[in-house]
Amino acid sequence: MADMASGDGRYTTILAAREGGVLTLTLNRPEVLNAFNRTMTSELLDALRQAERDPEVRCVVITGAGRAFSAGEDLKSRQEGGERSFIASLRERYNPLILRLRTMEKPVIAAVNGVAAGAGLGLALACDLRIASEQARFGQVFVKVGLAPDSGTSLFLLQLVGLGKALEMAFFGDLVPADEALRLGLVNRVVPHEELAAATREWAQRLAAGATRAMGLAKRAFNFAAGAALAQVLEYEAYLQEIAGHTEDHREGVRAFLEKREPRFQGR
Repeated sequence: MADMASGDGRYTTILAAREGGVLTLTLNRPEVLNAFNRTMTSELLDALRQAERDPEVRCVVITGAGRAFSAGEDLKSRQEGGERSFIASLRERYNPLILRLRTMEKPVIAAVNGVAAGAGLGLALACDLRIASEQARFGQVFVKVGLAPDSGTSLFLLQLVGLGKALEMAFFGDLVPADEALRLGLVNRVVPHEELAAATREWAQRLAAGATRAMGLAKRAFNFAAGAALAQVLEYEAYLQEIAGHTEDHREGVRAFLEKREPRFQGR
């Protein structure tokens, strides 16, 4: 694949490569399971903006380097960077990213190569189609660190799996294996791990050769049919996450995560 010229090699946390009409964006922090820091969200949003404007890009693929798609927010980086306001980080970083994916009038495929958890789950679900490796796992894991759902997951899960299963995922935070994700409708297709790249390429090339203008209008139609609720949901998620982020349970969850032990939550 040739590097995307407009990316001009300045990205440090993602890889951008175009082959024909297909642009592949690879989350490239494998040492931390492609967890998001401020740089990664900024670079991914920039790459998507460029892709949206570039007429040569007719389909976008998002995947992860190494053994994960994305484990969500990099909690260690967040602590070291002194970020305190959840509502600000969601409004400035995650919400624009999710909205860009949902409103971009070009098809977007998530090639889920491993775990997709927290904001990583939100990223995968914001894409139009999802092809998963048999090694993929999906988790609404915010509760594990005393946080509420964000990155659009409260709406996406409600739409895809229904209220009961969405609450089960949110309350327990367990990872859903690829075969169950297919049964639930979280993904469109599951393939052997070694076939993920080829299967994704086949779909992406078909989409890129298709009537992408009509596909864009289809996305617009489905967004309208869903009540155009995503922007409101993202803002309300940010409000709730600000509350959760100031709880003792969240502080304990982060301490436990960094100390590699089970958290001792007290419900306050």
